[in-house]
Amino acid sequence: MPPSRQIDGLTDAEIAGILRTTRRIALVGASARPERPSHGVMRMLLAHGYAVTPVNPGLAGQTIHGQTVVASLAEAAPLDMVDVFRAADSVGPVIDEAARLGARIVWLQLGVVNHQAAAAARAAGLTVVMDRCPAIEVPRLHVPKLAVPHRSATT
Repeated sequence: MPPSRQIDGLTDAEIAGILRTTRRIALVGASARPERPSHGVMRMLLAHGYAVTPVNPGLAGQTIHGQTVVASLAEAAPLDMVDVFRAADSVGPVIDEAARLGARIVWLQLGVVNHQAAAAARAAGLTVVMDRCPAIEVPRLHVPKLAVPHRSATT
């Protein structure tokens, strides 16, 4: 495994455990553009049975993959995990808000590396996955689909 895949210090078993126990995900930086990575990742997460709420203030009220986009992370609560598609230097406030809202996990996507924000998240009790993508990890770790599909955070 390339070194960047281990930047968060988590083992395959820990990543698989996160993916098996997570149900509600807020996807920060969601895009309605099919060519954007967040668009495809959201589609895969929904197909796998996760409840995914897209977060993007510029698209609030619109729908992506049948899910209503919200303007803020607070509107996506309750949630288990926050999947972040944002520049590394702007994840600090997202992590602070995730901790305040009671998320268990902050998942920073491929290329999103911020050790200072990750340390703050860990100090707040969050598990931090960094420089990984669930759309890669789910099939790689053979994480089964959720037994009962969860289509929205309100179900």
